[in-house]
Amino acid sequence: MEEYFSGKKIYGDNFSLDEIEKWFEQEKEGYANLGSNDFENYFYGYHNLNKIHAFNHLKKVQKFENVLGFGAAWGHEFIPIIDRIENMHILEPSDQLVSKEIYGKKPIYKHPSISGKIDFSDNYFDLITSFGVLHHIPNITFVISEILRVLKPGGYFIMREPITSMGDWTKQRANGLTKNERGIPVEPFEKLISNLNFQIVSQSYCFTMITFMQKYLGKLTKHPIYYYNFYIKFDKILSNILKFNRTYHATKKLQRVAPQLKVWVLKKEIK
Repeated sequence: MEEYFSGKKIYGDNFSLDEIEKWFEQEKEGYANLGSNDFENYFYGYHNLNKIHAFNHLKKVQKFENVLGFGAAWGHEFIPIIDRIENMHILEPSDQLVSKEIYGKKPIYKHPSISGKIDFSDNYFDLITSFGVLHHIPNITFVISEILRVLKPGGYFIMREPITSMGDWTKQRANGLTKNERGIPVEPFEKLISNLNFQIVSQSYCFTMITFMQKYLGKLTKHPIYYYNFYIKFDKILSNILKFNRTYHATKKLQRVAPQLKVWVLKKEIK
């Protein structure tokens, strides 16, 4: 496992179909069963994070004809740009995380295939989002190639993922984590996207020492600190300063003084 814990390779990328199927079944309702399946009381606190690190780079795009939320559950992540979306599609494995309507838009849901094949035609979407989803999936290289295939030339793909191991996924997980999720190591992932037809529009780090910050600053706020615009801007600066210290599988306290997440805004190049 050393090549995976060192961050040199992405764990699960060479799985057989049987291994992928087992993983898929374990993760299908994993997020919902952690307590996210109550629509009436669900709180989505990442709007400012998504705007500052991602959506602000799309201000010049006046209309998105077709968007895809990859693992987007209820669809809350689209609220900041909801007035620019014509057709909202959501690829979601859970049967529990389905909304009938969100801010006047009716999402069109599909279940993902176990193989990772995306059931849409080539060059279909103007925008695809994946916020904290890919680290729940084993065969990332194939899934990213499928995302590229269904994205229009000039279309955007936004993803936000943990870039630490999130602990030892081969052992019993801590509370708040699903069975198989693990962070995405930066170097092999960026090698992957560089080999595909993607242009990097923006990349930024965030969530440095978020647990520590929440423990002390959270006493002063009504919502989690990452809900607030001022904190996201502060965290972005801090994360950029401390990105040199990032370690995929941290085993020492000082190694944890580094950003935990990275956000990429990618664009499919026009040949």
